[in-house]
Amino acid sequence: MKFVEEITDELLYFFNGFTSWESSVIRSSDLSVSEAHAIEVLGQYGQMNMKSLAQKLGVTTGTTTVTVDRLEKKDYARRELSSEDRRVNLIVLTDKGMQAFKEHHQYHLCLTEQMLSPLSDAEIEQMLNILKKINAETF
Repeated sequence: MKFVEEITDELLYFFNGFTSWESSVIRSSDLSVSEAHAIEVLGQYGQMNMKSLAQKLGVTTGTTTVTVDRLEKKDYARRELSSEDRRVNLIVLTDKGMQAFKEHHQYHLCLTEQMLSPLSDAEIEQMLNILKKINAETF
């Protein structure tokens, strides 16, 4: 493929820029990047069990357990027993966690708007379709 090297360079540049931006946003709070990502998933999709949260985050349940333990200690999330299966704990955001989600998500929306601002509506639609296709086939 003719453009693989150039696309790789652009993806790395984008990833490094996004990571740097996100780290600077998170540094202004008491959250780690992994904690902020867990809050983002829980805020986006609602309560879920540890296995589902781990899958959405792309990490092990052991890693997720440590993250949720820290979120509980900081009062961003709590474990609740499922009413359908008392053996299952659901991870739920607290009010503090929901507020953190709303703030962090707003930062993401602003960055996305900034990134899309030089594109036409047709280019934005094309980009969205391409991202959906890549995500469906890759992740």
